[in-house]
Amino acid sequence: MAAAALVPVGAAAPPTALRTLRAQRLAWAGVRLQLPEGTLLIDPLVNPATWGKALPDRLVPVNDVLGESHVLITHTHSDHFDADAVAAALTKGGTIAYPAGLQPLPLPAAARARPSALWEPQLLGDFTATPVPASDGYGDTQVSWVVKAGGRRIFHGGDTQWHGHWWRIGRQFGPFDAAFLPINGATFGWREPVSGQPGVLTPEQAVAAAAILGARTLVPIHYGISGMDKYVEVDDPLGRLRKAARDRAVAVQAVEPGAWLTWPT
Repeated sequence: MAAAALVPVGAAAPPTALRTLRAQRLAWAGVRLQLPEGTLLIDPLVNPATWGKALPDRLVPVNDVLGESHVLITHTHSDHFDADAVAAALTKGGTIAYPAGLQPLPLPAAARARPSALWEPQLLGDFTATPVPASDGYGDTQVSWVVKAGGRRIFHGGDTQWHGHWWRIGRQFGPFDAAFLPINGATFGWREPVSGQPGVLTPEQAVAAAAILGARTLVPIHYGISGMDKYVEVDDPLGRLRKAARDRAVAVQAVEPGAWLTWPT
């Protein structure tokens, strides 16, 4: 593992007694944030038909939520808004928060829908989640999420590409204990004329974003697709990420789907 990410001088770590948050990587871009009495899921994916054999990730069940449950959605593409996963997580009620202007459907009957405007904090039990700007590869509406809970600060980037808001997000909310960032630099062939340009952060861009955000560790998400003609990710995204991270002194923690993050010290 590379050296720890740079943290602004004077940024105090929370007291050990408050560090109750656990973070589990789910399949693809999904993350579970767990408090003793509440669960927050971001972009959970359980539907095997979404990627089929192109994605080797283990699809981690999300129906075993602990306490009050909530779901955050970065955007409504099928690999980030999985209606089956949302229904499994919110069978007993709870909130689904998503970018204002979108209407993810179908939603569970028991769920409370909360369209969320940029920069406006959403109080979800013991979690505070704030949608911040992101840039979608197709120009569709998308946000990233900043989450504060249990004495930790988390950034989740969905499948954003590079944009100019990183500095403001870092100044307003950073430093972060962990930044979950897409790394596969995928090019798309479904819309024509084909651009040939990455519609998702490349490994090098993810490292740059993590450094600007002041992330103590970068957790790569949104990689591993193969065998598709019209969705092609960069070669060896993890290898490229680790090389770029060494050059920028950014810590990387690659977490397999179903495993829990080890918090940086």
